[in-house]
Amino acid sequence: MLEQFSKNIEQIAANTAAIEGYQLVGFNIIEKIKPMTIQVQICLEGGGDVSLDDCSHLSKPIAEAIEKSKLIGIPYVLEISSPGLNDILKTDKEFETFKGFPIEVSKKDETNSQVIESGLLHTRSKEHLLINVKGKISKIPRNQVMQVRLVSPTS
Repeated sequence: MLEQFSKNIEQIAANTAAIEGYQLVGFNIIEKIKPMTIQVQICLEGGGDVSLDDCSHLSKPIAEAIEKSKLIGIPYVLEISSPGLNDILKTDKEFETFKGFPIEVSKKDETNSQVIESGLLHTRSKEHLLINVKGKISKIPRNQVMQVRLVSPTS
């Protein structure tokens, strides 16, 4: 029952975000704390950075849509945010913005097995991803890169 409840609230949040020009990229309900917390992560529909004003702007329409649904009869907290730092880098802008940040690269090796390489993001060109691994630049062909993920410096 909780799973269907969560899906219904997530759909309300996603539909409302889309109407307002945002895309829902993360959703979670924490029901074990009082008051219950609904966490919604958004990005701009056409890309670009999400500001605090964007989060604030979207908070009211989502809260109103949830209230209108009458699915929740108890107090709750609604948190609207952008995705955190453990994100997967995809766009050229993200690769430029996070230059010098610690990353993990999932890549295919010569035997087509997945290998994880960690280092600091250097640059990405049309052909290669360059990362700094303990002071040495590692050049990874882009066709071998499966995923690039930001990580905290301590992980």
